[in-house]
Amino acid sequence: QVQLVESGGGLVQAGGSLRLSCAASGSSFSRNVIMGWHRQPPGKQREMVATITGGGSTNYADSVKGRFTISGDNAKSTVYLQMNSLKPEDTAVYYCNIRRPYTTWNYWGQGTQVTVSS
Repeated sequence: QVQLVESGGGLVQAGGSLRLSCAASGSSFSRNVIMGWHRQPPGKQREMVATITGGGSTNYADSVKGRFTISGDNAKSTVYLQMNSLKPEDTAVYYCNIRRPYTTWNYWGQGTQVTVSS
């Protein structure tokens, strides 16, 4: 069974920074695995923020390009999300995800709250 443990959320003023971490237990971060961060703003649907493959390829939502950076540590099966220049619209519950494409192997973390005050 895969477990994802997230940390690093909190309250920050607009323009500030936060770093989220997600450690996966029960799975290696291999080349055929994608880890990523998704978020669900209040009253809205969950959306992709950034993903990274075990091979290091990254993908970002347009709304966070240039402000957020995703990185991974394969040896630790851990993924990080560095969030800079935060805006109030970044306020959401952030969820870590790990999956193998084109399979049903797909796990979510419990979520961590990020609140950006104006």
